[in-house]
Amino acid sequence: MSTEHDGADALMTAITGEPLPPGAREDAAFLAEHRAAEADLAVLREQLGLIGHALAEPPPAAPAPEPAPALPVRPSPRPRRRAFSLALGGLVVAAAASVMAGMGWLMSGGGTGAADSSGLDAGSSAEKQSDAGGVAFGSARYLACSRLVAEGEATAVERLPGTTTLRITLSLTRVYLPEVPEVPEEDAKGNKPDEEQVFVVDENVVPGIRAGDPVLVGVPRGADQPDFWAVGERQIALERAMVTASLPEARELTCG
Repeated sequence: MSTEHDGADALMTAITGEPLPPGAREDAAFLAEHRAAEADLAVLREQLGLIGHALAEPPPAAPAPEPAPALPVRPSPRPRRRAFSLALGGLVVAAAASVMAGMGWLMSGGGTGAADSSGLDAGSSAEKQSDAGGVAFGSARYLACSRLVAEGEATAVERLPGTTTLRITLSLTRVYLPEVPEVPEEDAKGNKPDEEQVFVVDENVVPGIRAGDPVLVGVPRGADQPDFWAVGERQIALERAMVTASLPEARELTCG
């Protein structure tokens, strides 16, 4: 069953694209299921696009048969075209079945992390702070206003004495933003981020994080600290899909 918050259903909110209701951004379980549903819907849209492309593409013309003087009638190409049509139909049906099965799985609450109590790990407990500004992490709007979106490995996790604050050192392994060309131009020099980044965060945002954990962070422009953390490969995989899908659109946007 899908998680609800004040009558708002996490799955239906993701499907309709409606804004999150007031107070939902403080509901960790609701946000985790909403994020998982958005990622699953992105995959389903891609599969539907493949089906549409397959339906719109005409079958290739059958090759002209070679003349056969010894036979009174040349072989008809119709069986070959029928065989291709049957194969194409089977492909479309199989793809459609896959999409419908995925949608059924999504509607039944089978999305990653939301229905499994063990899925509320460090990544889902991050509460997706970027949603607090009304812009979802990984969306084109979020990326257009980010100075750093990157994956890395936590090489050191230290608690500041007498506080619940952690100082986390990350060794970056994959940088999505800023996008630095392989041969940077003169006015682009200095945009490449340092391979080692140090951030501070409350332990409640990344509960249980340890040295060696994979991490994905997002840092808005003008900020020193991330407003988004995902910890663990399962959570990172969901966010990674959203980021990579949104990057092309983000390149066409300006922050504002």
